[in-house]
Amino acid sequence: MVDNEYGRLPDSEGWFTVNVADAGWLTNEAFGSACVFESDDVWFSQMGYTLGILQPGKPNGMYHREGDQEDFLVLAGECILIIEGEERRLRAWDFVHCPPGTAHIFVGAGDGPCAIFMIGGRANRGNTMYLRDEAALRHGAGPKADTPHSKEAYAPFPSWGPGQPKGAWPL
Repeated sequence: MVDNEYGRLPDSEGWFTVNVADAGWLTNEAFGSACVFESDDVWFSQMGYTLGILQPGKPNGMYHREGDQEDFLVLAGECILIIEGEERRLRAWDFVHCPPGTAHIFVGAGDGPCAIFMIGGRANRGNTMYLRDEAALRHGAGPKADTPHSKEAYAPFPSWGPGQPKGAWPL
C-alpha cells in the first residue's frame, strides 16, 4: 500500500487489507463520495468494488446500463433506486441485483447519508450507455440525451477529486 492525497491505495497486484477509513476516497459535490479500493496503476481485472456515500437528494452518477452484472447492498441510511424507469425506496440491508443491461442509478434519501457497497463485473467494460429517463431527470440523475460517452453525460458536473465523505463519518 502507498499513501497519497486520496488515502491508502494498492501499489501492486498482490493481496492487501485496508480499513475503509484509511482507504483511497474520491469526492464530488454533485455525486457524493466513493471509496474505490483501486489506484491508477492497480485495477482489479474481474470485479470492481466501490463504497458509495450519498447525501439526501444527491445521485451517485448518471442513469445508465452496463454490459456486466452489477450488485448493490445498502449498508446504512436510505436511498431511491431508479431501475428500468421505476423508483424503489431502499433502506439498510436491501440488496439489488442488476443482470447485464439493467438501467439504474441511486439517489440519496432520508435524513442523512446512505452507504452502498457496489460490485460490478468487468468482462464487458467499455459498453456503458447513459440513458435519458424521466424518473432519473426528476432526481438530477439523468443525461438530457442518450449517449455512450461518459464525458457527454457528465459534462455539466464537477470532476471527482480527493476527499472523504462529509457529514457523519463513520456511519
